Amino acid sequence: MAITLVNPAGLPEIDVYRQVSVASGTRLVFVAGQVAWDAEGATVGAGDLAAQVEQCYVNVGTALAAAGATFADVAKLNVHVVDWTPDKMPLLLDGIARASARLGVTPAALATLLGVAALDVPEHLVEVEATAVVD
Repeated sequence: MAITLVNPAGLPEIDVYRQVSVASGTRLVFVAGQVAWDAEGATVGAGDLAAQVEQCYVNVGTALAAAGATFADVAKLNVHVVDWTPDKMPLLLDGIARASARLGVTPAALATLLGVAALDVPEHLVEVEATAVVD
């Protein structure tokens, strides 16, 4: 495996991501920000943050697979949420859990969560991008 995820002593342990990733692979895979579109381009879960997070992670999984990668190869995720406030965390975590169940994996790579004013279209509430490293 090209990615080793670490929670070093002295930093908090977070359930849904790790603090450090060490990459040793030879190919980089960059996945564009994925929004809650299905294969036909229709928005999934309009107004439902958890449903949109789930779809975004599933879309990232699909994109990774097309490049010969999986979530085990992800070195870094960036998550952009419209009008982020901490009270939305349970919805975000629910969406990740639902995606994990669908995908059969638990995405645990480093993650940066950013609040944004807007995304590409008003109905999109979240966007997830990934960087992976594969052998």
